[in-house]
Parts: sequence; structure tokens; C-alpha cells
Amino acid sequence: MIRIACALTFVMGLVARVFAQTDLITDIPSRQTVSLNGRWQYIIDPYETGFLDYRYKEMARSDRNAYWNSDVPSSKTDKIEFGYTDKYSLMVPGDWNHQDPKFEYYEGTVWYKKSFDFVRRHPGDRIFLYFGAVNYRADVYLNGVKLGMHKGGFTPFNFEIPDSLLRRAGNYLVVRVDNRRYPDEVPTVNTDWWNYGGITREVRLVEVPSSFIRDFFLQAASATALSGSIRLSGSSLPSSVVVGIPELGIRQTFPVTGDSVGIAFSVPGLQLWSPSSPKRYTVVVTAGADKVTDKIGFRTIEARGGQVLLNGKPIFMRGICIHEEIPQEGRRAYSARDAAQLLGWARELGCNMVRLAHYPHDETMTRLADSLGILVWSEIPVYWTIDFGNPAVFDKANAQLREMITRDHNRASVIIWSVGNETPVNTTRTDFMRRLIASARSLDSTRLISAALEVNYGSSATSKRVVDDPLGQYVDLVAFNEYLGWYGGLPSACRTANWSTIYDKPLFISETGAEALGGYHADSLTRWSEEYQAWYYREQVAMLQRMPANFVGLSPWVLADFRSPKRNNPLYQEGWNNKGVMSHKGVRKEAWEVLKKYYQAK
Repeated sequence: MIRIACALTFVMGLVARVFAQTDLITDIPSRQTVSLNGRWQYIIDPYETGFLDYRYKEMARSDRNAYWNSDVPSSKTDKIEFGYTDKYSLMVPGDWNHQDPKFEYYEGTVWYKKSFDFVRRHPGDRIFLYFGAVNYRADVYLNGVKLGMHKGGFTPFNFEIPDSLLRRAGNYLVVRVDNRRYPDEVPTVNTDWWNYGGITREVRLVEVPSSFIRDFFLQAASATALSGSIRLSGSSLPSSVVVGIPELGIRQTFPVTGDSVGIAFSVPGLQLWSPSSPKRYTVVVTAGADKVTDKIGFRTIEARGGQVLLNGKPIFMRGICIHEEIPQEGRRAYSARDAAQLLGWARELGCNMVRLAHYPHDETMTRLADSLGILVWSEIPVYWTIDFGNPAVFDKANAQLREMITRDHNRASVIIWSVGNETPVNTTRTDFMRRLIASARSLDSTRLISAALEVNYGSSATSKRVVDDPLGQYVDLVAFNEYLGWYGGLPSACRTANWSTIYDKPLFISETGAEALGGYHADSLTRWSEEYQAWYYREQVAMLQRMPANFVGLSPWVLADFRSPKRNNPLYQEGWNNKGVMSHKGVRKEAWEVLKKYYQAK
């Protein structure tokens, strides 16, 4: 009787406890993991019936009808008003919108459930539950106990699973996913892309030793030296860590004096990474019983005066913007195959750079960019009109910035961290963005920091167009979006336009473009036709020939058409933003060849 009472007390205490999100574990591909991808059962819950009681208060942890609890009746008199079944299932990873017509415009809560067995490889190992991304809010429960909550639809997160909670058989993992838009979230309610909901990236159980390498960062300090840091986790840390690069015959040992270890050493004979030669080295980090490997390219990047220097040499960025979407299927991209399609198209266009807009893309994109030698601009969704005066909103943006940088700080391809897109010019916004820039630099001082600025590209009495946004004084790269000839006048307006900036910094066009319905042909004056879009690009290319000496590249908008509820012309859009040079059917438009020819000449 005493044993039963003690066991009951233990279980009730466990149920009452809510565990917190843990610091991000990186280099997941090199870890010992178990995939939880595949079919998950689901319940659509627009009224929050499984989360809130009839007084609209969050249910008690032990409430029998809370959807995070088991749906198996304890007896024939047990009243349960919910249930999970294979009849209703969704694929993970994957957005829910494209998997069933009833989800197409759905914004609200969906409960996901996955049952699994698990046997750890070594007694004493620690187990973490890792999500590549969930859009937007994820409440995570294992065997009826809440592990925690995460906000942010495009960045990874993980929770440590207590030993007492994980079973060898019959585990049930429940995730409440809510993709609703709110004014105090990042992004906010107003975006020009589809709000795909769901567990959109991979889910894995990660097994590590009791003391392990949580993260390591290693980049080129110069052409002949590397530096970085290693973060350890555990109650009994090893006395030293070892960093090896076998191909170069390097094996460096560093003493451990805390949970963060600074590392620096010279590397004679180092071959630097570049688009023309994307050399990567296998790096092995060992700490006690734990070992992590990664393939890393080493290069330097800096802005000096009006130039961007890659490995000390000026580079012109032949870019394109990309949304994380497979247009032919109208869905979120998430796989290595998806990344190969999108980056393959960019290479065929002649690009050496991509802007991954307007949020961090799946890790398969940045890792493939590393191997292909494609430069990357990576961005958080501080977009248009978020609540810049709200401290909680800043914290959310900063958390997403930290998660983006932590995941990808060893990717040589990523040369620009962007803190936002087309934000309105005012003091409150500028202070908000300035603090994000300072945060980015404190997290990673080896890359450029930028933001896509908005300019007045409408009709003007003068041909001089000056980028003078006060945020320009804080960024390394002055980037701006211009649509002269689409939102302002006709493409012929480009003939007298001359762009400059008041800042002695590199100048970059982060967006430019015009819409065309793929396959619609008319004369070049007819809006929405491929001929109009091609004319737009011809005039833009001619204008680019007059750009000042500090003009270092562009990333037109956009590689391929993408879905957006804002685009409602019944003839030429029907829920698609058709500014792609590739149609949403995967067919090149006439503008593709105009841009490709320009890039071939650069």
C-alpha cells in the first residue's frame, strides 16, 4: 500500500511539472538519432477543445479530456470525448495545407500524435527531442507530460526528456500546433506568403552521452588561422577537448575550464572555400565519450569601403530570392530533394548567391549550398509592420535570430545574416533593428549583417534616387528593394534613374521584379504578360550598367512563383505571387533568359 501511494505521488508530481526548452543542440546529422518522421495521427481543434476548458482556461495537466493525454479508455465507463486514429493522419515533415483540401486556408490548432518505442543504446545516455521547425506555436507533450512550448515557425528547438518519462514501449508524443497569426508575433499578421501550418521539418530523438558537445563553432579568422568555441553540457565534464582536421594532419587539444571552450590555431596549407572551389574539410571534435563531425568550408568575408571581399578579393553577387516552396506542388519545401530543385534552378540561372527569404529555410538548403558553392543571405521574419515598440516582440525576434545563427554558424555559404525586410522608417523601428544587429554581431562576428531596406521607387521629378534609411549606418551591406517599373511607373522609368547611398558601404539590390502569369503572352505594354516582365528586366539590366562603383550585386524577386492569399486578381494571380522567373508549373518565363544573359556577362 505504501509503495502504491509513493508511486502515485511520484506520477502526480511528474504530471504537474512542465519541463523547459533546452539550449539548441547542433550538428544533428552527425548525432545518434531515431527518426520520428512519417505518418502522425491528428485532430483538428478550431475551438481549442483539447487545450482549454469550458471556462476557456488551460486545462489541468491531468484532465482526462485534454488531448495530450491517452485516448485509451481505462474502463468501459470512462468518458473520453476525443480520439486519435489512422483514418486521420498527416505526413511529417510537411505542411498540412497541401495534404487535404480542408486544410488549404486553415489557421488554428491541430493536434499531432506519434506512438513509438525506444531503447537507448547506452545506459546513462541523455535523450533529447529535436524539431527542425513547427509553424508557429508548438506545445509538446510526452506520455501526458508537457515538455514545453516553442514559438517561431522556421527555427529548430529541442527538449530534454527525463529518464523517468521515456518508456521502452508504448510512448505517445503529442504536439499541439497553432499557426494563427497575431499582432505581437514574428512575423506579424500581414505577410505576402502562404501561412503553411504543421510540423514542417524533421522530428528526431537525439541520444548523447551524459556529458556531451552541445555545439561548436569554427571559422576562418584569416587565410591561415581558425578560431571558434565549443559548448559542453553535463555535470562531469572532461578535462580537455580535441579538435581534429584529418586531411590537414591537425589534432589540437584544449583544456576545459568551464562549459564553453575558446579555440584558435594556425592552419598552414588551408584551401579556402569559394563559389568556384567549394572546398570543405571533415572536422572532428571529441570531448570525453562524445564525438561530433561536420564538413566545414573555411573562408573570410568582409565589407571594406564599397566592396564585399571574399577571401580578400572583391566579389559580385549574382543572386536570386527564394521562398521555401515547391511551386509545382504548392507546398513547403523541406527535403534534400527539394533543396536540390531550388538551388539547381538558381545555378542554371547563373547565380552564385541566393537570398533565402523571408525566414530561415530548412537546414538541407544551407548544407547543400555549402557543397555547391552558393553564397547565402539568411533572414529572420521581422517583416513589414511587427510591433517594434513591444519588448516581448523584440525577445521573440532575438530568439529566432539566435536559433538561426546557432544552427548555421558553421556553414561557409552563409555570408549575410539579415535582421528584417522592408521595415518602416521611424525611431522606434530603428532602435529595435539596431539592437538586433548588435545581437547578431555578438553571436557571430565573422559575417556581414544587413536588412532589406525599403525605398521610394515611385515616380519622381529627379533621376537621383538615394538610399538614406538611418538603419544604413548600422549594417555592413546597404541593401534595398526597388520595383521601378512595376509599383512605380513603367519599366521605361529606369532609363533616367540613378541610384546611390549616403553611406560609404557596399550597395546591394535585395529585390526587384515584376509579375507575369506563366504562359500568358501579349505585347510588352500589357501587364501580367511574360513580355512585360521581360521588358522590365531589360530596362533593369540597362539601369544596372549605371550603378555606382560600390554596387556589389542583386537578388531579384523571385526564383519561382509562390502562393500568397494577398494576390487575388482572378485572371492573373488567383492566390499566387507570380513574380517568379520560373512559373509555378516549373516552366521558365521569358525574363529568365534576360537575367541569365546578364549574369553570364558578369
